[in-house]
Formats: sequence, C-alpha cells, structure tokens
Amino acid sequence: MAPKRPERLRHALSAALIALACLLAPCGTLAAWAAYDLTDTSRYVTTMAPLAGDPAVRDAVADTVGAGIMEQVDDRGDVRPLRGTVRPFVHDAVHSFTGTEAFRLAWDAGNRAVHDAVLRALHEESDRDVTVDLAPITAQVKRQLAVDHVPFANRIPVEHTEVSVLPAQELDRLRKGFHVLEVAGFWLPVAAVVFAVTGIAVAACRRRAVTATALGTALGGALLALAVTIGRHFTLADLPDETQQPAAAAVYDALTATLREACWLLITLGLTVALAAWLTGRLKHLRGRSEVTRGSNARQRGAGRRRSAAPPRGATSHNEPADESPDLQRSP
Repeated sequence: MAPKRPERLRHALSAALIALACLLAPCGTLAAWAAYDLTDTSRYVTTMAPLAGDPAVRDAVADTVGAGIMEQVDDRGDVRPLRGTVRPFVHDAVHSFTGTEAFRLAWDAGNRAVHDAVLRALHEESDRDVTVDLAPITAQVKRQLAVDHVPFANRIPVEHTEVSVLPAQELDRLRKGFHVLEVAGFWLPVAAVVFAVTGIAVAACRRRAVTATALGTALGGALLALAVTIGRHFTLADLPDETQQPAAAAVYDALTATLREACWLLITLGLTVALAAWLTGRLKHLRGRSEVTRGSNARQRGAGRRRSAAPPRGATSHNEPADESPDLQRSP
C-alpha cells in the first residue's frame, strides 16, 4: 500500500497543474493579443487599412462627415439658407470622396492619429476626451464640391470638428485595465507553459499527461473563439444606431482577426499533439504485443524441439549395448 500513495499524489499534482495550464492558455492568449497586438500603432494601421474599401465603412464615414459638414452649415447664418440645396451635393461628394486614393491616405492618417491619441491618454493622466479632428476630410470634400461647380461650395466653412472617440469618464477604468493587460500579457502565457511542463514532468504516465494537456489546450482555444463570437454579438447589439452595425462588424472582425487565428492555432496544435501522443502509445502497445507473441512462439518452438529430441518412454537407445542372449549367460 505504501508505494501507491506517492503515485496518487503525483496524479493529483499533475492534474492540478495541467488544469491550471489549460485555464491560463486562452486567458494568456487574450491578454497577449490586447497588450501587444492592439497597442502596436503600425500593426493597427495596417489592420484597418483594408476597411477603407469596405462599402459599409465608406457609407458610415460618408454619413458622419456629411452630418458634420451640415452642422457647420447650420452654425453659419449666411450659409444656412443653402442647406436644402447643398445637402444632396454634400452627400454625393462625400461618398465619392471615400472612393479616392486621397480618402485612403486620410483614413490611414486618421487611424494613426486616433491610435496615438488613445495610447497617449492611457499612459498619461489626462481627464479630457479623446477626439479626432474631421477638418482635413471636410477640406477635401469642399475642394471636390468646388471642382464639381456646386453653387456656393467655397462658402462651406471648414472648421475643426472634433469627434469623441473615448469619453473622459471611462479613461480611469481603461487605464487600470490596460496596465493589468500589460502585465498579464507577458506573465500569463509564461505561467501556462511552466505549469504545463511541470505537470507533465511529475506525472506518473507522461504520455497521458501530454494528451490531457493537448486536449485541454484545444478546448481552451475553442472556448476563446466562442467568447470572441459572443462578444461580437453583444458589441453590435449595444450600438444605438442599427445602421452602423455593418461598419462596426467590419471593424470588429478586422481587429479580432489575429485573435481568431490564435484560437485556431491553439485548437490545431492541441489536437495534433494529442493525436501524436495517442498514435505513439498505440504503436508502443502493438510493439509490446508483437514482442510478447514472438517470445511465446519462440518458447513453443523450443519446447517442441525438446519434445521431438527426447526418446519415447521405455525405448532403448541405439548407443546402449544389446542384452546378452540367455545361452551366453548360462555358459560357464
């Protein structure tokens, strides 16, 4: 009974460490994505660049910029009577502008400015809203209207129109979460690897421990992918304007593309390692059975040879001298 107790302790310790590793794997992946992928300005701009050609994003930008221009028209008394005349031209001009190379350049520049402003606000102790200035885009639209000979286009005011990106009341909470992500993005993946390696090392049957770790990792990747999908649903459901949902969905999918790839990597890696461990165990089992069968056959052949070499019971060997005849025995 004494040898069984340490083995049970090894099983329990290995199971606990492997469970912790499988729990930390998806959490560490999410934290690393938020801490390193979303905070890289160049990567963020590259990720968002293709959205400049997305129809839903272009429509959302056209509506936002057009509404900003019309608000400026309302603020100017001398231009306000032209509101009904200018509105359709403004919408068409803005929408046409979103298909030009100038818009793509403005889109990249705007995303870079937004990302830099958000990061600066998260690192600094500022209580002001994070905003984006639409004046450069408004100036581009005004020039386009002038080229199209729209009446009074040159009288459209170009003012600094700041659109709030991050409210000031949420900055403090986001700063705390961001600092936690910076720490967790590094230490959670490291802890997951350490727990997994330790759990496999102390296991009584390491092949089973490897299989359990791999399957747990694959399950964690699947649960993380499910969480990303559920988050997408709730993010779009919380939007006050349903017309903005297609554009928000395109942005969400672009931002979480790397995270979804990481989920599939966890699933694929986990299933591959689990399959390899199972095949290794299966081959070892078959090899052991084959060796036992060969040994049994060899023993049977040896026993057969010994039985065939032994003389029958009661038989006389040819090497033994023949019994003397009775006459010779009786002769003097």
